Amino acid sequence: MAQLGKKGVLLFNLGTPDAPTRGAVYRYLKEFLLDRRVIDYPWIPRNLLVRGLIAPLRSGKSAKLYQQLWTENGSPLKYYGELLAAGVQEGLDKEEYVVELAMRYQSPSIESALDSLLKQQVSEIIVFPLFPQYAGATTGSIHEEVMRLLAKKETIPNVKMVNSYFDEPAMINIFADNARQFDLSSYDYIMFSFHGLPQRQLRKADDCNHCLVTENCCGSISRINQFCYSAQCHATTRAIATELGLTEDQYTTTFQSRLGPDAWAQPYTSAVLEEQAKKGAKRILVFSPAFVADCLETIIEISDEYQEEFEEMGGEKVDLVPSLNDDPRWIAAVTEMVKRA
Repeated sequence: MAQLGKKGVLLFNLGTPDAPTRGAVYRYLKEFLLDRRVIDYPWIPRNLLVRGLIAPLRSGKSAKLYQQLWTENGSPLKYYGELLAAGVQEGLDKEEYVVELAMRYQSPSIESALDSLLKQQVSEIIVFPLFPQYAGATTGSIHEEVMRLLAKKETIPNVKMVNSYFDEPAMINIFADNARQFDLSSYDYIMFSFHGLPQRQLRKADDCNHCLVTENCCGSISRINQFCYSAQCHATTRAIATELGLTEDQYTTTFQSRLGPDAWAQPYTSAVLEEQAKKGAKRILVFSPAFVADCLETIIEISDEYQEEFEEMGGEKVDLVPSLNDDPRWIAAVTEMVKRA
């Protein structure tokens, strides 16, 4: 069938406050945490929790952290996203593709990005989340919102949705090369720290009675756990570790950024840091392969907060392996994945 219009490419990330102020952070937290896929409580308790407790209490503290993170270019997450979108557009035939960046929460919004593509009369839309590993709270939420907005339109073009690319060779190689900037032999332990997810959400995504039931359930990717966030995180870890020639006793997969009293994906990054400190470890190297751009969770949480915690435990240094950011190889990798999609 003839392709009459261009192919629209929507690059998505989670989002960021529009400014490092309490008001902007409050608006971001409220929109983010009221998403039923993020906090999967019923509507009334979710609203009471977010509007009455979390957003009011966390917005001030979080604003101070964003002030530390903010640069002359604004939020790093958004800035690197803009550079990536521009680079991917440059790498694609402008007569065949048009690229837009959108955030699931705040700006640029999904609705504005979709409207921009539809006004250009694209024949097809490729939805490309900037999350290597699939989770219902991230990629799933983006896919749902895109479908909700398109459902309002009388005419809907072809839509292709990328689920994940947790073991994409080009991405794995860049993370490994970034780690080679460090003297790996000088570290006592290496951690692959991914953003956490409540265990109940992992179980909800499991239709095969496998998650957290089968021994070493994330030890390999198969038909029954192919969409499991934790299993995909472990697969990313194994791919990078294999590329670097690491042995299993040199590293582990951990999870950070948990919220609330419920059990989240384990082991927790902070708990493994403490365990290693008790064993006498002084130097830890940390990857954060759930994020394709350095952001609050990497620059502040790992480089600053975990560094401070580790020192208090008797350790000396926590080094962060840089993310993919605006690396030309990453831009080229996304461009090729878009073409394959």
